[in-house]
Amino acid sequence: MHRRRIWKLMAMAGATALIAAAVSCSSKATDDDSAAVSVLPKAILQPGDPDPMIASGVTIPSGATIYKTSGIGPEPGNPAAPEATPERYVDSRYAARLPPGVSLTEAQGINVLESIRSNLEQQGLSLSDVITMRVFLDSPPDAERADFEGWNRAYRQFFANTDIGTGDTELVPMGAGEPKAPIVRNPARPTRFALEVAALPVPGWLVEVEVDAVHPAST
Repeated sequence: MHRRRIWKLMAMAGATALIAAAVSCSSKATDDDSAAVSVLPKAILQPGDPDPMIASGVTIPSGATIYKTSGIGPEPGNPAAPEATPERYVDSRYAARLPPGVSLTEAQGINVLESIRSNLEQQGLSLSDVITMRVFLDSPPDAERADFEGWNRAYRQFFANTDIGTGDTELVPMGAGEPKAPIVRNPARPTRFALEVAALPVPGWLVEVEVDAVHPAST
């Protein structure tokens, strides 16, 4: 009788241990799943705006791995142009001639964003992983202020060019041309500031940009 009671108590203890282990594993799996989800950033968009260009804020949960670039300016895409001139730093596709209505700032902005795309890809990231952008603009020669309109056209070639409701690609203009498919389709709408500065570090630069990006949860 005494022996049977001992075996019964041992069996109950074993069952309790198994249940505890199962609960622990289940809890750990749930925690792991939550951690995988939690590293995904979330852009906060302005309510009522059907086509926002940027986010009003972004949440970056604990555990996210953030990559921050230095300030990136345009490459000398038009080496035939004189040194220290804005024309020297337009994107190479416009080295021969700017399309109608495409400004120097717009052409340099495209150049810069292509360089940022390359920088991110070297780190296993893409433009869609960008969460924050800081933009510094200098005024073109003989202009009273920086060309924010030209910069925004360049920006739309790489960011915020899908319909929020449907996900469809939006057509965007380049210069004075008819709207066409963007250079890079990208739904990302990062937080951003763009400001005019007295000068940029390289003579001829009109645009300098730095970005923060979050590594995807799978990495």
